[in-house]
This record gives sequence, C-alpha cells and structure tokens, in this order.
Amino acid sequence: MKITINQSYDAVLVPVLKGKDSDYPELLQELNERELFKGEKGELYSHLSLDTGKVLVFLGLGEEEKVTEEELKLAAFKGARELSRLKVKKASVKLTKLQGLCYRKSTKAFGEGLYHAEYRFDKYLSKKTPFTLEEVSFQLLEGKEEKVLPGLQELDHLMAGVFTTRNLINEPAIVLTPKALAEAAKAELEPLGIEVTVYSRQDAEAMGMKAFLAVAKGSSNEPQGIVMRYRGASSEEPVLGLVGKGVTFDTGGYSIKPGPSMVTMNGDMGGAGSVIGAMKAIALNQLEKNVTAVILATDNVISGDAYVPGDIVGSMAGKTIEIHSTDAEGRLTLADAVHYIITKENVASVIDVATLTGACVVALGSLHTGAFTNNEALLNEVKAAAKTAGEPLWQLPVEEGHHDLIKGDRGDLKNTGGRWGGASTAAAFIEAFVGETPWVHLDVAGTSDIESPKGYLPKGATGVPVKTLYYYVKGDSGKKCC
Repeated sequence: MKITINQSYDAVLVPVLKGKDSDYPELLQELNERELFKGEKGELYSHLSLDTGKVLVFLGLGEEEKVTEEELKLAAFKGARELSRLKVKKASVKLTKLQGLCYRKSTKAFGEGLYHAEYRFDKYLSKKTPFTLEEVSFQLLEGKEEKVLPGLQELDHLMAGVFTTRNLINEPAIVLTPKALAEAAKAELEPLGIEVTVYSRQDAEAMGMKAFLAVAKGSSNEPQGIVMRYRGASSEEPVLGLVGKGVTFDTGGYSIKPGPSMVTMNGDMGGAGSVIGAMKAIALNQLEKNVTAVILATDNVISGDAYVPGDIVGSMAGKTIEIHSTDAEGRLTLADAVHYIITKENVASVIDVATLTGACVVALGSLHTGAFTNNEALLNEVKAAAKTAGEPLWQLPVEEGHHDLIKGDRGDLKNTGGRWGGASTAAAFIEAFVGETPWVHLDVAGTSDIESPKGYLPKGATGVPVKTLYYYVKGDSGKKCC
C-alpha cells in the first residue's frame, strides 16, 4: 500500500468528532438519530451510496480535546481493514486540525495506522486473505503539503523497518537459523550502504567470546557474530551502539522449558530482529548519525555437547561465570556482545534489546518495555524517543543490591540471582560487562511478541521497539511541531 496526497477517490475514510460539523452533516444526523453512529471513540460505520457509488467509512474519534495520536492510529487501522473487507483498492481521507494536536503528527499517526492494517504474516498459509487497499490519499489542509509530506515519506521507510523486524521474528526456527539471520541482515542492509561483517565460531573463539560460545556448544547450527556499521555522519562524530539478543530458538537447554512455553521461542531473537529493522529504517531515511549494531546469534538446545548447570565458563571480558540455569542464556550472549561493541567498535553508548526475562513480563505485562540504565541522561533520551514512537516503557531498578545477588562462589558471577527481582538481576548481570559506558537495557520479553492482537498490533511479532530505536538515533524528542 502507498500513501499519497491530494488525490480524490470514490471511497472515503471520514474521521468524525463527536458533536462537531463534518462534510456529511445530513447523513451523520440521520445515523445519529437512528443510533447507528454517533462519533463515539472507536465507532465505525460503512455507508454505500447506490446513487453515487461512493463508499464512506465513518470513524468515530470521540470528543476532540481527548483525541490522541494512538487513537488516530487505531481509527485508521480499523478503517483500512474495513475498506479491504469491502474490496476497495483506492481511498481518500480528509483529516482536520485537531485541538491540542500537531497537524503534521496527526497525519503521520493516521498514516501509521493505515500501514499497520496492511501487515500479514501469511507466507505459510495455503489460503490467504488478501489486503486489497492499494492507495490512501490524504486531502491536506491548504499550505500543509511542505510540512506533512516529508513525515509521510519518513513513515514509509520506518514502517519498512518495522515489517522487516516482524517478518524475522515470525519466521520458524527451522528456517531462521543463526546463519539465515546473518544472511537476512546482509540482504536487508548491504544494499542500503550498511557494512555487514559476519564472524564465525572460529572468529568468536579467537576473540575469547567464551560466554557466547558456551550457549552455542550444544547446537549443530553454527553460531554467527553479526556486526552492522552505518556511517551517516563524519568520523569525528560519536558512534551509537545497539545490541540485540539473537537466540534463534531457546529450549532452555538442560534447564528445559515446559512444552507450552517453548512454542513461541522462535521469537527469542526479538532483540536481534529489532536492531536489524531499526538499522534498515535509519539507512532508508539517511539519518546523519553513526551507528554500529551487534548480534551474537545462536540457538540454545540440548545435546551431548551442551553446557549444563554447575559449569563455570569464561567471557570475553575475562570474568568467570557460574551456570546456575542454562535457561538464563541470553545474558551470557549479551555479556560478550556489549563487551565487544564497547572495546572493539568504540561506541559512545550502548542500548541493548532483549527478550530477556519472564520476570519483566510478570511485572509489566505486554503494555510496557522494561528499561534499566546506568545513565539517567541517556535513558531520558530513550524515554523521549519511546514517547514519540508510541511504544511505552517503564524504568525498573538496577542497584548495588542486585549486583550482590549475582556474585558467584566459585566464579566471579552467577548467571541467575534467585527467584525474586529477576528482571533487575538479569540487567545487573549485563551491567557487569558495561563498565562506565552509558548504557540502557530494554527488556522486551512482554512487548516484542504478543499472544493475541492488541489494538493495531498483530498477534505474534509487534515490531517493538524499532520506532523507539529509530527516534533515539534521530534525536527526536517529539517536541517539534508545525
């Protein structure tokens, strides 16, 4: 689907504010009197005029002063799905200036909802339900084209990154092996000018990535180190670092997961998928920033060679780690990944993204990403980006007491901190390998992949937090308006 401006079509999406004038006053009055449509938030009503052939889809927004960007996304999503159900191919929409909302941002939010409606992961279905809507054209207010159009073009590229992330996460593990993930990164990013370097098991051994390789020991799939370098600014500018957890399937190892908990573990590389999608959006929009992203990809399975509880393993940083649970594997891969990106890629800051702990899901559910930091200024930048993105996050603590809980007896550290505060002790484990570098850890275990549709987000991979990472790199606090 493409979004254009100032094209008129016989199918029209009509956002309606409760109690406000619109382009169809007589029809809306009749619908209101018959209690078919009143403009309440979330309402939808389709009308086909046999005289003119026009298809009108009315979208209730509720009271004007209460409309938010998220509600515009959801209204657009519902409207686009309805147009597709009616087998409409082209439609137009006129969005008025809303009280308290920037017109440029409102239009962009509505456009995002349209894109969300298009997404399907149906490549393995023998019977597909096609999305028929090919084009939606905004009838812009006079004089707004110059300010609105760049945002819509940026949105198109940003959603391409989101959809790439969703597709990667939704792939089954039998398809998306560590090698396939590396190949996908190269295929998606190299044509955009991003340098992608892939390291083998032998390369990882030479660099001393003992924690990462301990997780990879049990697998017949070769582990892959994936380094992506985007340079949109001069070499004098700092390099921002992104790290994504890349466990392409997690059985839990010998600390094996229950069967039902294992079904969705193809999505345990959600962090990796997110940084690939973010790098794609960054490159497509040609941000004038320098960014390096790192993924250490493996699966975590059982075999005669696999690591077991009670093992003591090394790490690239030289710290030794007691293995108390082989199902706490993601933090082992991240330990080597953050140490590598800091010491070898010389990044100025690091944001790691990981489907790391069930404890974070217990605490925050699927509504918020958990955020941890050693640098409040950096986290404030990420918070501002998350607000712009509409991807809520919530700060959780990582303190000295959490570090005390992961001190080892026979090794320097242990890879679990006990039953309580599991999201914070996992974050503390990663922080032990960060040093003084400004760092934010995003635990997306509850937000990367969801069990049922939520608003405009589909069941399965959501694409969270691609937009947050993109706006963070861009430096978009969300305060600019038109």
